[in-house]
Amino acid sequence: MSKSAKSRAEELFSSARKDSDQALLKKEKAQKDKADHIANLRALRLAKEAADKEAAARKPAARTK
Repeated sequence: MSKSAKSRAEELFSSARKDSDQALLKKEKAQKDKADHIANLRALRLAKEAADKEAAARKPAARTK
């Protein structure tokens, strides 16, 4: 027995919607991963700047002649 045009259309629509939802989830995951990566890099940079500032404060000032 062959499927009606309506049921075939509904299957195609549901398949397209599922693909669209998966693509959206993949895009959102990529955006979150990128944001997490940038936040991690920023934290590392701020920690390095704080360590450099602390090291500079401990180091005696260079004398000039």
